[in-house]
Amino acid sequence: MMERLTVDSERVDDIPVLIAQQVRMGVPSLLDSYFPSHGNRQGLSLGWLTTIWLSYILSEGDHRLSHVRGWAKSRVETLRCCSQQAAEELDFTDDRLADVLTALGHEARWQAFESALNQDLLRVYDLRAERVRVDSTTASGYWTVTADGLLQFGHSKDHRPDLPQVKVMLSSLDALGMPVVTQIVSGQRADDPLYVPAIIRVRQGLGRRGLLYVGDSKMGALDTRAFVQAGGDYYLCPLGLTQLPAEVLRTYLAPVWAGEQGLTAICRQGEDGSQEQIAEGFEQVQELTAVVDGQTITWTERRLAIRSFWLVEKAIRGLRARLDKAQAESAALTARKQGKKRFRDLAELRQAAAAILTRHDVAGLLRLDYQESLHRCPRRAYGRRPASVQVEKALHVQVVVDEPAVQAVERALGWRVYATNQHAEQLSLAQAVLAYRSEYVIERGFGRLKGKPLSLTPMYLQTDDRIAGLIRLLTIGLRVLTLMEFSVRRGLARQRTTLAGLYLDSPKRATAQPTAERLLKAFKGITLTTIYLGEQVHRHLTPLTELQQRILALLNLSADVYTTLSAVSPKPP
Repeated sequence: MMERLTVDSERVDDIPVLIAQQVRMGVPSLLDSYFPSHGNRQGLSLGWLTTIWLSYILSEGDHRLSHVRGWAKSRVETLRCCSQQAAEELDFTDDRLADVLTALGHEARWQAFESALNQDLLRVYDLRAERVRVDSTTASGYWTVTADGLLQFGHSKDHRPDLPQVKVMLSSLDALGMPVVTQIVSGQRADDPLYVPAIIRVRQGLGRRGLLYVGDSKMGALDTRAFVQAGGDYYLCPLGLTQLPAEVLRTYLAPVWAGEQGLTAICRQGEDGSQEQIAEGFEQVQELTAVVDGQTITWTERRLAIRSFWLVEKAIRGLRARLDKAQAESAALTARKQGKKRFRDLAELRQAAAAILTRHDVAGLLRLDYQESLHRCPRRAYGRRPASVQVEKALHVQVVVDEPAVQAVERALGWRVYATNQHAEQLSLAQAVLAYRSEYVIERGFGRLKGKPLSLTPMYLQTDDRIAGLIRLLTIGLRVLTLMEFSVRRGLARQRTTLAGLYLDSPKRATAQPTAERLLKAFKGITLTTIYLGEQVHRHLTPLTELQQRILALLNLSADVYTTLSAVSPKPP
């Protein structure tokens, strides 16, 4: 009797890597510990359901609930083998995934889980927590605004003030960019009051003091700086005009302009090892006093006055462009043109010119010379009206750039003052500048969170708890990406080598700084073919390439995460 032959084929791609990476991070076990399932729940636990769903999101760049079931159905064998769980298609229905988001939306349980996850990651990956960067972003969408909901109108960082938004405050570990604390607040909240709660959460989650907190000028409020100082931590942030008015900055710079203050060169090392000067600056100290929790504290703050060459060039170009526009518009006020308004009154002309200078922010930098003249205006004969000549008063304005005034403004451009309470032995002038310039690390995290591969927006949810749950789920995915990237880059640095083959258009191109997205893309195309013959199940897996095996080794993952898929096993009942 001939045995029946059935052949199935599944796309494996990067699913084994993503699941193994999350298992190494302790994601499924910690989720099950802090988000216990109902006693009557059947099928996958919440931890494993979340782990597999997050693998789908990272692999496909899509967080929509409705697409997961079909994806899982076509990969059941792969998901069972990689997770060692009895995964079924019905585990991934919309209702079950929505339950995951509702669970992650529980604030107290999430905080406990996030704290435990941080402690495990610091230990497993031997991470040194020394610097934390704090910043916020917004996610907007076509939502319904409720009185006390997360979705509110506010200052949009997406340049969509017409849409309600939710605000996400991330505290990330430098230089990985790995989130350690996630705060989700309503979209109308200002950033300034969010820093102290974020720092409190970081202290609780990491269980460490003596960290350097880096933030933008909104972190520069005196109360925030005092709170950091009182807690035994350090801060680094630029001071805005509220904390450091323009006239105070001019007093700082007066000795520089007088040639009495020397400047320290600040250099950055290029990829070829060469040193490139990017800025110059000096520092001074300031004694500060503030009240924190009813106690008066006094400390010494370093004020770092930095002049960035790139910022200077950009500011000068902008100033000169504004001058050109203001000069052209002012000169055109009295140009004769058909249908154009003619100024007859000198006061009115002065007012119009002043409005132009104010609009372009160049008041005091252009000299305007007003003149009056008489203009003969001939009138042609028309009908019974004879030809005539009328004498009209004409106004003219000459616009000249006041170069000495412009140069005085240009010498003050590009200067920015940073504040820190960390000693120079721990954070030099140059180190402070380079530390703040690494702001792109958290911005890159926001880019991943809101774009590919996490794709927070557009969001197809309406209830606050599920919106919060989805954001928290995606921040776990952001941890997965940053740790994968960190592991591979650290391994390459230790081996003093590079990785080639990640760029399809340039196969020989090598890099020592590969991105997690390219590392995952290297596993695309791996296929599992399953042959059912009688009582036996034979599996064939696309052989791993040398590049794929090397990536797994750099991730400290065994090739078994793939090869076990091809093992022969008896046919399930």
